Amino acid sequence: MATYIYETIPQKKGQKPRRFEVVQRMIDPPLKTDPKTGLPCQRVITGGCGNIYHGTSILSMKVPRRSR
Repeated sequence: MATYIYETIPQKKGQKPRRFEVVQRMIDPPLKTDPKTGLPCQRVITGGCGNIYHGTSILSMKVPRRSR
């Protein structure tokens, strides 16, 4: 199950959007309204996290193998 971030769509000028998180299955359709306030909402696309390694890989090093 994934955690999605949603944001309400402001209806009045100067109104701030409210962000909230919802745990949903990936096959569930996105929410149309905020379950707490009933305001229309949209899913926020955010960047994922991942591991980035710099430098040479152990596989790319030309290290001679020991013979047994």
